[in-house]
Amino acid sequence: MTAPTPAPTPALDRIRVGSAPDSWGVWFPDDPLQVPWQRFLDEVAEAGYAWIELGPYGYLPTDPAHLRRELARRRLQVSAGTIFTSLHHGPEVWEKTWAHVSEVAELTQAMDAGHLVVIPSFWRDDKTAEILENPELTVEQWKHLASGMERLGREVRERFGLDIVVHPHADTHIDTEEHVERFLDATDSDLVNLCLDTGHYAYCGGDSVKLIETYGERIGYLHLKQVDPEILAGVVADGTPFGPAVRQGVMCEPPKGVPALEPVLAAAQNLGVDLFAIVEQDMYPCPPDQPFPIAQRTRRFLRGCGA
Repeated sequence: MTAPTPAPTPALDRIRVGSAPDSWGVWFPDDPLQVPWQRFLDEVAEAGYAWIELGPYGYLPTDPAHLRRELARRRLQVSAGTIFTSLHHGPEVWEKTWAHVSEVAELTQAMDAGHLVVIPSFWRDDKTAEILENPELTVEQWKHLASGMERLGREVRERFGLDIVVHPHADTHIDTEEHVERFLDATDSDLVNLCLDTGHYAYCGGDSVKLIETYGERIGYLHLKQVDPEILAGVVADGTPFGPAVRQGVMCEPPKGVPALEPVLAAAQNLGVDLFAIVEQDMYPCPPDQPFPIAQRTRRFLRGCGA
């Protein structure tokens, strides 16, 4: 009697997989601890990814013609740019915010990408652990955050044709399930949606599959990431800031951590919309030879999941 043939892995045909400079240990536009941008582009293409994010503005060339040539040589395309905001401070920060947003949005648009990933500002320093602000926003600050993000979504779409996707992130005011749901309930789905980072959401105690199944219409983009539960337990117990936690290895290579990515990808596929799923494994700083083999293994793992 022959063993039954295993069922084929379902094709996740609505999921477009990519990677990002973050997976190569890149957090800053210029840092001697980071790999040069040419090496990142070479290795991300060789690892089998077709899509990338721009990463911190200024890491990749900011001249559109130059960047297009470099991407075309490697058959790469851009899915999104990334911006940082502190809109909970109210209208007085708008002009400074827009100056940053507009230069990133202009390059993102020039690369024919469709999204800006928006990361809220940190309430504590990710290197020194200095408390910069209260971890909890006031009622007024929540109103500023919601109205500011809606204005940002409107302006970015009207001026650049891009959609913003807000990234819940450790050590920011949009982090836990409670805060994420409060933010979603306070904002207009026509203007503001989420970049669900599976690692950050798990880091802050959230359930990615539950969020996708509950707020599926608000999921506009994915970051694929896992956390090491043992290291995370120590991080939580010690109150370790995000930066030092990353140096401890809290973000780990899949499938070694949580959440399991197969059910997350299946839930995303079931939404019936095209979604980018960009791999990000925070590991700043890291040895320059470390990212590439991890990227290759991760791409093979995701192909095994059907993506």
